[in-house]
This record gives sequence, structure tokens and C-alpha cells, in this order.
Amino acid sequence: MIHVSASIRVKPGSRSEFIEIFKSNISHVKAEEGCIDYAPTVDIITDIPPQIMDENVVTIIEKWESLEALKTHLTAPHMLSYREKVKDIVENVSIKVLQEA
Repeated sequence: MIHVSASIRVKPGSRSEFIEIFKSNISHVKAEEGCIDYAPTVDIITDIPPQIMDENVVTIIEKWESLEALKTHLTAPHMLSYREKVKDIVENVSIKVLQEA
């Protein structure tokens, strides 16, 4: 199984718009072969250090059956359409692709 943590920094004031667009694509992604889980998350206030809060970051938590399934996901037509819709509100994307140790 492959785990993905994708941090997406959006322009200030654009988080709600981004999440709305993102959520409209979730059903397409979850229908992909090999998708186990795919969900957007945002920071919550806790008293647990060393948490770094950022209201302009949405973190996507993903689980895929294989690296091949993840690679196929990245080029799916609905993902290309999603990227086009958010390109003007996304400032930066960083991902970590992980496997169980």
C-alpha cells in the first residue's frame, strides 16, 4: 500500500473555494482502480507541540493499492480538469509518497 500526504498552499482567502472544487472531484478519484482513501484535511487548533498552523494549506491524505495506481491517478482526465480549475488559486504543492516501514 502507498500513502500520500499532499500539502497544497492556496492563495489567502481561497481555501473554501479550493475545498469546494476539490470535493467535487472526490467521487471520481474514489472510483479509480486502486484508490483506498482520498480526503482533504485542514489544521485544527490543539495544544500539541510542535504543530505549525497554516490556514492557507489543505493537506490531502491518500491511500493507494500500488505506486502504479497512484501514477495512473495523476494522469486521469478528471485530475487534469481539476488542476485546470484550481491553477489560479494554488500557490504551491508538495507531496510525500510513503510506504509502510
